[in-house]
Amino acid sequence: MKISPLETTPLFTKPSVRQERRAILLTSKKDLSILAVAALGIIYGDIGTSPLYTIKECFSGAHGVAPIRENILGILSLVFWSLMLVVGMKYVVFIMRADNKGEGGIFSLLSMLQSRLQTDQKLWTALTFLAASGAALLYGDGVITPAISVLSAIEGLNMATDAAADYVVPLTCLVLVSLFVIQRHGTAVIGRMFGPIMVVWFLVLGLLGLRSILENPDILAALNPWQAFNFFAINHFHGFVVLGGVVLCITGGEALYADMGHFGRTPIRLTWYGIVLPGLVLNYYGQGALLLRHPELISVNPFYALVPKSMLYPMVGLATMATIIASQAMISGVYSLTQQAIQLGFTPRMHIIHTSEQAKGQIYMPTVNWMLMLACLSLVVAFKESTRLAAAYGIAVTATMAITSYMYFKVTSIRWQWPWWQSAILLGLFLFFDCSFLGANLLKIADGGWITLCIAAGILIAMITWRDGRAILAKHYGLMKIPADIFLEDLAAYNPQRIKGTAVFMSISPEGIPHTLLHHFKHNEALHERILLLSIISTETPTVALEDRISIEDLKQGFYRIKAMYGFMETPDMAEILALIDSKGLPVDIYSTSFYLGRETMSATGPAPMAHWRKLLFIYMSRNAWNATSFFKLPPDRVIELGIHVEL
Repeated sequence: MKISPLETTPLFTKPSVRQERRAILLTSKKDLSILAVAALGIIYGDIGTSPLYTIKECFSGAHGVAPIRENILGILSLVFWSLMLVVGMKYVVFIMRADNKGEGGIFSLLSMLQSRLQTDQKLWTALTFLAASGAALLYGDGVITPAISVLSAIEGLNMATDAAADYVVPLTCLVLVSLFVIQRHGTAVIGRMFGPIMVVWFLVLGLLGLRSILENPDILAALNPWQAFNFFAINHFHGFVVLGGVVLCITGGEALYADMGHFGRTPIRLTWYGIVLPGLVLNYYGQGALLLRHPELISVNPFYALVPKSMLYPMVGLATMATIIASQAMISGVYSLTQQAIQLGFTPRMHIIHTSEQAKGQIYMPTVNWMLMLACLSLVVAFKESTRLAAAYGIAVTATMAITSYMYFKVTSIRWQWPWWQSAILLGLFLFFDCSFLGANLLKIADGGWITLCIAAGILIAMITWRDGRAILAKHYGLMKIPADIFLEDLAAYNPQRIKGTAVFMSISPEGIPHTLLHHFKHNEALHERILLLSIISTETPTVALEDRISIEDLKQGFYRIKAMYGFMETPDMAEILALIDSKGLPVDIYSTSFYLGRETMSATGPAPMAHWRKLLFIYMSRNAWNATSFFKLPPDRVIELGIHVEL
């Protein structure tokens, strides 16, 4: 009998039972430690590499302040309390409570509200737009993170020799190209190396910082929040502008929530308070202590100035590995985000390759991969220095953080039904920090922030256009739809020829008779003896249990209505669907079944309420979508496509 390790153990317990409980406790602790180390390698790469450029940007960036004592203490105080309040309190304590069956992320928040807002279409439309905006901004962050992280690590070579200056950009491009090329092999093997490397990284961060702090412990005065207030009192509006550099220390905070489903709350919280936060704070304060002694070192990177000369090259190597891990985590996050967007109807079908038979979340998307690579390389070549690239960094993250705060407010007030005033107080506290950082970063638009906004705007337009276009198509097909009972009555009266075999007709709507079947019957005047009307439905949950995946309704006369439920983190698989149908008493052989799919030929000359240029964009996206045969893993020689012309 399995006994929960959380139960209270009696004083006099049989030895065998006591040993069993001890074994369960040890196994639980072992699993927790493994997950905690793995979390370091997957979700803390971005925030863990922030010390490479944050302090440097605050003092020597486009809007930096002079490295005098008051400014150093003030900025270090802002960094510490930003980590504590934004990451430690907002995300780790509150936001991570909003899990959708263990999954997090902005689309997860949206899905949690779907069932509660079916009667309020206007609010649902607004929240959908907000979620799409947040996702688009995260794409912009996914472009900049690999570029700035790897570039800032390679720039450490400049500390060793002036001759390295001409090789920083080429080496950065080489590392980035190598990183994107190996994506097709998956992260199963590399992933096991990520955690230990990041453990070493955070230990080195802490030791380097501690060494510097011991030489000048006065820097610990920055733990007092009064130093932050004093900083603003001295610098006035310029102090607010510097928040655009301070925010770089929390740019990986959103990943804590987005990747929660991989590890769960406990391992993420354990690693944050046990390893990540101490390592970051010690290193930041070590850089501050160094600047108190040698303010002139701000002209170089104070992070590398902490490193002894003899250890500089190994540190550059370790930093490069850490930034590769940070980039890998962001790239994997973009894959997952795109997969969710496909299932929720925001983007066209794309080629998805599952790189692991054990881990369903490990996927590779060639189209997304190569587009990200080209975008990252373009940024590196255009900006050439991490300081200049930092000017474009932060807007996407802070805007997404503000959107997440509002979505969380809606979850607490609508889904959890908190008192309105409680939700509002929490929202006000979150938005105070989010809007402060966002406002400071908006001042960076002219210095390069416009690039992030342009990337996000382009992706948002494409996502909303695809969603609206599919809605127009669904309405068009809805007008053509015939109720199933009427069709079957007419079919019984007409008694057409029935041929042997099974036919599967894919249908967007789980109601009525799909237009593909009507089109087929109109031209052939014959039907298979068994017909499956299959609808694949995306749920508001990230995953669906296998026992709940399939529902079958016998419509009589050889017709069956099949509903296949898939979560927004899953990809439909026809072989799996047919196997589940078989297990429910309706045997279907995938290699002796005909699959009928619809293929639209569209023109932009119709009366649909959409701008002409958006119609053209939707048509272009539809033509270039990954074909349904491959996406649903159908046998190509068993697929029949029926075309229909649609005027949008």
